[in-house]
This record gives sequence, C-alpha cells and structure tokens, in this order.
Amino acid sequence: MALTSKICAYENRWPAAFGAERARIVHGFGAELMDVHHVGSTAVPGLAAKPEIDLLLVVMEHRDEAARNAYMATLGYVRGSNLSPGHHFYRRDVEGVRTHKVHVCICGHEQIGRMLVFRDLLRQDSDLRQQYQDLKLALEADNRGGIGEYLAQKAPFIDAVMARQG
Repeated sequence: MALTSKICAYENRWPAAFGAERARIVHGFGAELMDVHHVGSTAVPGLAAKPEIDLLLVVMEHRDEAARNAYMATLGYVRGSNLSPGHHFYRRDVEGVRTHKVHVCICGHEQIGRMLVFRDLLRQDSDLRQQYQDLKLALEADNRGGIGEYLAQKAPFIDAVMARQG
C-alpha cells in the first residue's frame, strides 16, 4: 500500500504554492480566521517531503461548519475526520494524487504550537532535519500499510523531539 504521494527532494516552488492556496482558502473563513501558517515538511527548506502543501488555519471558533465544508468542497477539498476535538482536517486530491492538507484548529489548541515548533526546529537545525529526512525515507521504503503506518512510525521521533522542548 502506497503513501498518499512519493517523497521527493525539496522544491523551491512550495512556498509559492502555499501562498496561492492560502489566497484561495481564506475567503471561506471570514471573521473567524485569525492566522494561516505553512506547516509540514514542505514548509522546511531543504527537507525532502511528500509534495503535499500543509496549511494550518487558526480560528476563533468553529462556526458554521456546513457552510465551511461546502466552501471547501468548491475548492476541491474533502472533509476528513476530526483529528481531535477542535482540530478539523481537509484534504485535496487532484487526479487521485494528494496535493494539499488543511488543518483548522481553534485558537489555543495544543497542535498549533506543536506544528509550529517542530517546523521551526527543523528549519533551524540541519542535523535534526537530516535525521528526520533519513527516517522518512526509510519508513517510505519499508512501508506496507500505507499512510497510517507511516504517520504512526514517525510519531515517536516527533514526540521525542518535542519532549526535549519542555
């Protein structure tokens, strides 16, 4: 079973792809939107990644979810399962290939800090970035259970890095 897409070398176009998608999405969130961040591996220059742009939207509250879901559907997004209370998830595939993931978290949700701190640590520490890249490539090479297995096997590394942050 394959991952949602194949890991490839960092591409300089990823920040611009984030900016373009940010511009498309923000109109559907109105006054509840507080901030938008580029997260995940495509937000880390020099890090190999699945070419899937991750956006983190911070909202004051989850307001009219039906209207939001409908708006996101017009942009090609499918609402996934909530990843935790207050953490909504959308995915966009083009011709069967995952291109974007959107995390929508209520202000103060623990995942906001976690995603931003981990991203920033990878940006700042070339040794950590290389360790993470090596892990991701090894997990991809050995993967038989798909994206769920891949994410579960990356989690202990991320947890250990975050635990060192206090």
